[in-house]
Amino acid sequence: MRTKKRNFIVVTGGVLSGVGKGIITASIGNLISNLGFKVSMIKVDPYINIDAGTMRPTEHGEVWVTEDGGETDQDLGNYERFIDTNVLKGNNITTGQVYRTVIEKERNLEYGGKTVEVIPHIPDEIRRRIMDAGERDDADFVLIEIGGTVGDYQSALFLEAMRHFKMNMKENVVFVHVVFLPVPSNLGEMKTKPAQHSVRELNQAGIVPDIIVGRSRFDLDEPRKKKLSLFGNVEIKDIISAPDVPSIYEVPIILEEQGIIENLFERLGIKYKKNGKYDDWKKFINRIKNIKNTIKIGIIGKYFDTGDFSLEDSYISVIESVKHAGWNNNVNPEIIWIDSKKFEKDPSKLKELDKVDGIIIPGGFGSSGVEGKINAIEYARKKNIPYLGLCYGMQLAVVEYARNVCGMPGANSTEISKDTKYPVIDIMENQKDNLKNKKYGATMRLGRYDAVLKKGSTVYGLYGKENVSERHRHRYEVNPKFISQIEEKGLVFSGKSPDGTLMEFIELPGHKYFVGTQGHPEFKSRPLRPSPLFDGLIKAAKR
Repeated sequence: MRTKKRNFIVVTGGVLSGVGKGIITASIGNLISNLGFKVSMIKVDPYINIDAGTMRPTEHGEVWVTEDGGETDQDLGNYERFIDTNVLKGNNITTGQVYRTVIEKERNLEYGGKTVEVIPHIPDEIRRRIMDAGERDDADFVLIEIGGTVGDYQSALFLEAMRHFKMNMKENVVFVHVVFLPVPSNLGEMKTKPAQHSVRELNQAGIVPDIIVGRSRFDLDEPRKKKLSLFGNVEIKDIISAPDVPSIYEVPIILEEQGIIENLFERLGIKYKKNGKYDDWKKFINRIKNIKNTIKIGIIGKYFDTGDFSLEDSYISVIESVKHAGWNNNVNPEIIWIDSKKFEKDPSKLKELDKVDGIIIPGGFGSSGVEGKINAIEYARKKNIPYLGLCYGMQLAVVEYARNVCGMPGANSTEISKDTKYPVIDIMENQKDNLKNKKYGATMRLGRYDAVLKKGSTVYGLYGKENVSERHRHRYEVNPKFISQIEEKGLVFSGKSPDGTLMEFIELPGHKYFVGTQGHPEFKSRPLRPSPLFDGLIKAAKR
């Protein structure tokens, strides 16, 4: 199904960050793509960074890696999970990218000697990038999520670009504004005033919302809707309630039941007609709601703490992948967060791992908490606890095996110990100059890479084929000099790069489930198509 024109849906947010714009945007994309239309999803981030790759997970959440090697905002992960389509790095636009391009054009005389100014040249470049993404994706609908909140100085130029969009293509552009309605504990009443101020800030940027989505702990009642209608200058039918729900995958159904797509299509002059794919999504939600059995999966990491609070967003794709695999096996996974650093201070705490049914060590960098992770891997190996190592989690499994099975005391990664006698994990040859010259941004081994699996291995059975691909984000690899020694002691390198030089998968025969991958399979897991490696972990955990 195709439209006669390209349509743009702009999603803005107010009151506070983390209000749920990304899930609202992804849910609208889900509903439209399930109608058979081609959808392009764009996230605009108002930070000066060129991309998310140089930021700590506790600073801005997980770094999402695209098929084409982009290090982007985690919302692109939500987009992919909700619309089941690969979103490329050009669909994440940052202030840093925009300014860099404008300055480069000025240096190249591409403005023909004119004075280059913030307005109109910055908004023009923003709109150009959005139009390019829509063209590249051959989209019927382009959904644009504006990061930050209205009223932020950083977001102002992106809002100005969206105002220009509406001015130039009136009938092709609609605005959805997501606001937060708090329920202060001392009052026990939902308050609309923050949302009212948010709409007013948007109006001051020259934008009038077509639809207001109210996020809160509870459904919006009629009195609240009437207030928002009056002060937000929209009809009551244009106010959508988006209460907290147990699963983010319920949000498309909540929005659909309130007619959000019919409303958008009417404004865009498009005929609305449901089809069977939406019913499939509803069946999926109803099925996971009725799952009764539970298993416990321990995630051992270090990117949890930010001040007095914990930030689970650091591992959001791992969390969602565990859920997808759990639901596929008719269990609800209960995720147990385990800080690896405590295993360094008190090894007796490793007994806590007896309480979980499976263990994951996800990707990471640096030396903090590493010895605790290695201790946990040894415990899982010896106690026959199902284990999945992702990227760093695979590398550390190799380190542990080398130390404790292969007779290589002090074996390590050169990322942690440059002087180790047994550098079983070492910097990739093509990465040495990058580190020497401090070229850190977008220089890792990034994006989709192919691997060839060993027939008869566990991972071959999980994928059901010999040639597979996963996304990558790393500078270090299993050192080829030690592969034969490690294999002699029983660890199997069950997947390699097509040329046989890079070790992509490991496994331990005879163990319930001891698997690692140099890739990040969490980036390709989908609600209805879980990652094979996560699915294998959950099956082993159930057993």
